Amino acid sequence: MNSEPFSLFDALCIGITCITVCFIAAALLTIIIGGLPFIHQAILSPEILFSIRLSLTTSSISTLLCFVCAIPCAYALTHARMPLKRLCHLILELPLSIPYLVLGLCLLMLFSSDAGKWLRDVGIRVIFDPKGIILAQWIINIPFVIRLMYSAFSEIDRRLEYIAISLGATRWQCFRTITLPLTLNAIVMTAVLTWARAMGEFGATLMLAGVTRMKTETLPGSIYLNITTGDNGMAMAAAIMLLGISALTLLTASLLERKKHSHTGMRYT
Repeated sequence: MNSEPFSLFDALCIGITCITVCFIAAALLTIIIGGLPFIHQAILSPEILFSIRLSLTTSSISTLLCFVCAIPCAYALTHARMPLKRLCHLILELPLSIPYLVLGLCLLMLFSSDAGKWLRDVGIRVIFDPKGIILAQWIINIPFVIRLMYSAFSEIDRRLEYIAISLGATRWQCFRTITLPLTLNAIVMTAVLTWARAMGEFGATLMLAGVTRMKTETLPGSIYLNITTGDNGMAMAAAIMLLGISALTLLTASLLERKKHSHTGMRYT
């Protein structure tokens, strides 16, 4: 079988790809080479270890909260009859196009209002508090999770659900036995990517929770603080840790995607 001829357009695309790869690799290597001598010091730093623990904790909680909200929202948008569905869909996805700083400002203004002050008085404090980090991570990720879950639920063969309902199954039983199992791979992969996005969130967190050492200092916040105080070595070491976490997350997502495609291929072989 003859291969397709190599064209000038192929060469142009390959050239642009190589330039892009080299530029990104150079940027990453600058951080890695500059930060490697400070890795040992960063690992032993109580401040860096605190920021890692806080990032891991808040990212995990916010990811879980995203799915608690996103799965019912995506199901309602794809399966349920609800008023003003298109408007609701638009509002739910609107934060995707809003800068994170603006989202953080929206939350800051909301929780600085009379209602927010009432919540603070009853013990629900989010401004300059670790709970604000969770809320900031949630608001930037919830539209992302809803969109992916919406796509996953939309791809399900609705005939399977209609058959189950015709046999006497309830909506909840259809959701539990058909919808969730068929979208499990998408849910797991979305959870991995959402968690990684939460780990790297900074803009909305800065506006709502601030960056206070050993209190609201996440790993991106630690990078910011070290840069502002002139400790570039520790900033680059913290950046290497964040890059490592991101790389592991990307590798996990790739393996899950490959596993999904292999199962799909076996199913239709």
